[in-house]
Amino acid sequence: MARDITLRGHDYRYAAEQAVMAFLPDFGGEGDRLLSSFSGGVASARMEYRGKVYEGHAVAASVPEGERERVKLEQRLIRESIFEAVLPALPKAPPWGSLTGVRPGKLAARYMDLHGRDMEETAKWLVSEYRISPARAALCARVSEAGLKVRDRLAPEDIILYVGIPFCPTRCAYCSFVSHSVEKSLALVEPYVEALCREMADAGALLRETGLRVRAVYWGGGTPTTLSPEQLRRAMGCLGEHIDLSDNLEYTVEAGRPDTVTAEKLLALRDGGATRLSINPQTMEDAVLAAIGRRHTAADIEAAYALCREVFPEARVNMDLISGLPGDSAEGFRRSLERVLQMAPENVTVHTLTRKRGSDMNESALSGLPGETVGEMVDYSLRRLPEMGYAPYYLYRQKFSVGGYENVGWAWAGTECLYNIAMMEELCSVLSLGAGGATKRLLPGGKILRCFNKKYPREYLASLSAAKEEKRRLFLGEKGVFG
Repeated sequence: MARDITLRGHDYRYAAEQAVMAFLPDFGGEGDRLLSSFSGGVASARMEYRGKVYEGHAVAASVPEGERERVKLEQRLIRESIFEAVLPALPKAPPWGSLTGVRPGKLAARYMDLHGRDMEETAKWLVSEYRISPARAALCARVSEAGLKVRDRLAPEDIILYVGIPFCPTRCAYCSFVSHSVEKSLALVEPYVEALCREMADAGALLRETGLRVRAVYWGGGTPTTLSPEQLRRAMGCLGEHIDLSDNLEYTVEAGRPDTVTAEKLLALRDGGATRLSINPQTMEDAVLAAIGRRHTAADIEAAYALCREVFPEARVNMDLISGLPGDSAEGFRRSLERVLQMAPENVTVHTLTRKRGSDMNESALSGLPGETVGEMVDYSLRRLPEMGYAPYYLYRQKFSVGGYENVGWAWAGTECLYNIAMMEELCSVLSLGAGGATKRLLPGGKILRCFNKKYPREYLASLSAAKEEKRRLFLGEKGVFG
């Protein structure tokens, strides 16, 4: 729905729109309008919403030197003034206060670095500066410390590698990732694997030319284990043949759907070098699994996990859950988490349902639960997982998440996923292979250059040469020199 937003004294429309969407997603009805103003270091917001008028203001304590820092401050003031206006219209304060960014850990880590603060001091700063809830502030500070430890282990030449497999047995209702049901696109799978192997050869040549070294590998999707055992062996073998993995520290493969997990595939993953697997229930409630379009049961998940422990016992295992799925309840989520904890995976990731364009859920009558119920679910995980020895090690937020809640990865000590931390905290460059892959080159000072593979398999197959040249320009530059 179109939103009536007027700007006065600034042109930060994106910041204003993102703030409104984050704090008041249903803003945009008849008569709803926002006037966002900036003058003399003061940002003001006047909002008409559901027949009432709300106002908010934010003042700069000081003006930083440098154009880039000044722009960042002004955008922050615009968001904070809108937050002040929105707050009285909300049933309760947002858990993340006035923050709208997807990576709050970067903010906390920067504060720790610049001011030499510990976790407790950083959490207090987040509460006072952004009015984040104490629980989320403590969570953010804890995760930031984990990120700083990983940053100190990485060298300028270190890189992480992503391999995308855009196929799944069926498409889940909540999913907005680039993925195709193999029922509809089986003929594409084999040519896709062949093209991926060609891109791996190109990537290997680029890495040798630049002197970059791979520190973590992550196969995602889609569901990589949708491939046959032979295709997995061929693709993983090709990666190892063309790309030097002698300095690699971890190798993750998503085996997310239990209906794709077999002993033969697990052996292929083990022989291909995997050290970490993700077997993702999303829920352990059979009725909820059916509602989101999954054709398996909770018992199938437990069987896949047991098979993994039997065939590939040395692998570390992550299991995902989603709070807020349609048909679920706070008690159902608690049951799901307890059943996962009984299986004792090394990592547990708790996501919050996000309604996204492109998902079947967003385009159908399916809907998630109220924010209050989702809050109960997420808060239960915040209490229960530490009791079982897990600590939070990475987090991120997404637009349109129900209740504004976060996604958090939990791990037993020493089993944290380096790839997840480096990716979410943007600690090093990322080389992405496969359809929809986003390659990022991290420059000194934090600037990031990006290029993207085509999203859909057919387009990807037709664009390998162009993608190869884009990556070469990104990492080598016009003069052919990295750095």
